Amino acid sequence: MYIVTGGAGFIGSNLLSMLKMSTQENILVVDNLEDGTKFSNIVEASISDYMDQDEFLYQVQTDSQFLSKVKCVFHLGACSDTTEWDGRYMMRNNFTYSKILLEACLEKNIRFIYASSAAVYGSSLNFREDVKNENPLNIYGYSKLLFDQYVRNIKLNNKQQVVGLRYFNVYGPKEKHKGNMASVAHHFNQQIINHETANLFKGSHGYGDGEQMRDFIYVEDVCKVNLWFSQHSNISGIYNLGTGRPNSFNSVAGAIIDWHGKGKINYIDFPDNLSDAYQSYTSADLEQFRKTGCDIDFLDIKEGINQYLTEVSG
Repeated sequence: MYIVTGGAGFIGSNLLSMLKMSTQENILVVDNLEDGTKFSNIVEASISDYMDQDEFLYQVQTDSQFLSKVKCVFHLGACSDTTEWDGRYMMRNNFTYSKILLEACLEKNIRFIYASSAAVYGSSLNFREDVKNENPLNIYGYSKLLFDQYVRNIKLNNKQQVVGLRYFNVYGPKEKHKGNMASVAHHFNQQIINHETANLFKGSHGYGDGEQMRDFIYVEDVCKVNLWFSQHSNISGIYNLGTGRPNSFNSVAGAIIDWHGKGKINYIDFPDNLSDAYQSYTSADLEQFRKTGCDIDFLDIKEGINQYLTEVSG
């Protein structure tokens, strides 16, 4: 059996679709469907079972046989709202929950592949997986960093696998439910559809209008990497997961306008409340990732946008 926490979410539901095509294993989805609209992400997935995240954690803590048939846990469940400042809530969801689940998996030698985040780097301009480069700007980034640090201190035996993937800016289908936290690709696309105008931030932090740069990676590529690690159980570690090729917001909006064959860009004032907690530039250093032997090619921004919009418009 495989378990996907956050399985009704953005990355989790895309991973489910890929898992169903690559394995005959039963799949348990764990999530919080308080937002019932997320059901649409998994309605076609033909999952074996579903559990609420709280019930799942209770079973993990109280039933020693609960995980006995599990081969791999993809731990994608988290609070991913980078504007959330309730530290107790964030740490309970992203750190404590993860720690309990990890310890249970280690006890039974269950492969554990989890979602970290490029948010751990914060204001740093060096995106190599090194403590000296980690300087989160918000409690979300700190919660992810603290769990990474916890993982780093674990000494694994040769039967255990723990992989942390530091996602950069992921975009693609099944992210609509994320609202404000959906990718800029999603927001720009909706703006072009509704008003034929994509709203980008004016220049900030030394960058020109719309020239802030992020490392955008298509969700299908992210899922391929998750599966690759699950098939290489001898490899553990914490790795960046981006393309290594940053693109400006202008480039993203331009690719969307090109796909629609219409639209324009409008520049709006940069919000004051984001000025001290905003990453204007990210670019994954992939040296350590490529040393694992994973040679998956990642779509460039034009290819990814075209595939994304073709799928969601179908």
